[in-house]
Amino acid sequence: MNDKNNNKPSACTSHGSNPGGDQNDLILKDNMGKIRHKIVVLSGKGGVGKSTVAVNLAVSLAAKGLKVGLLDVDIHGPSVPKLLGLDGTMARGGGDKKIYPVKYSDNLIVMSVGFLMENADEAVVWRGPLKYGIIKQFLSDVVWGNLDYLIVDSPPGTGDEPLSVCQLIENPDGAVIVTTPQDVALADVRKSVTFCRQLKMNIIGVIENMSTFVCPHCGETTDIFKTGGGESMAEDMGVNFLGKIPLETHIVHSGDSGNPFSTMAADSKSFAMEKFSKIVESIINGEIK
Repeated sequence: MNDKNNNKPSACTSHGSNPGGDQNDLILKDNMGKIRHKIVVLSGKGGVGKSTVAVNLAVSLAAKGLKVGLLDVDIHGPSVPKLLGLDGTMARGGGDKKIYPVKYSDNLIVMSVGFLMENADEAVVWRGPLKYGIIKQFLSDVVWGNLDYLIVDSPPGTGDEPLSVCQLIENPDGAVIVTTPQDVALADVRKSVTFCRQLKMNIIGVIENMSTFVCPHCGETTDIFKTGGGESMAEDMGVNFLGKIPLETHIVHSGDSGNPFSTMAADSKSFAMEKFSKIVESIINGEIK
């Protein structure tokens, strides 16, 4: 599954240098036109588990037999490779500036700037234009092929990366917004709702992550960050609430080990997996026409 290949894209590709023009726009439109549904995962606040949600959403959809692509556009702190156990893997470049995504499973392919860095400790020191360029390349030059879903994991906030993605993808299905229950997170996540409305992008719904802590020994729940804030915020902002995901210790271990928690066996008695499965079903039922 971890198909490492040192034949990475050219330096030009790696540094996001992609001349503009009508031809490139046509290539982008054609590439995105092969993908039935495009969902952007957003959050106004870092540390809320947004990438964990994006990864497990992609893995869950792929497990249902759907063809899925996962695009990590967190240029400065890509975490998708680590969460999928693909850290150290290099993407391959092809002819005509094409980039081949990394294969995670038969139904899931992945692309991240992390697959272009030979040294995991290397800092990406880029301003807006370079970030826009590499994101456009990820959308137009990566060989995504025909997909049922493209899940885009954006960095926190409403800056260059999420703005570029939402403007470059023509008619995305919408955004899934991730928050935790604390007021400090909710205040920033409200801005993500406003961000989507300013761009006239559909909001699929809000997920409250780390809603409550489930003790691995006795199963007792404790509201470490309080609970219900995400649901109240969604109601107040007039958007759909998708559900609450509890905080469980195995989720932390699954992320560190590169094994998404959504791959756990059905009899694992995981409250988080049970809740997340319902969220995935509600997204599918709302998005597949």
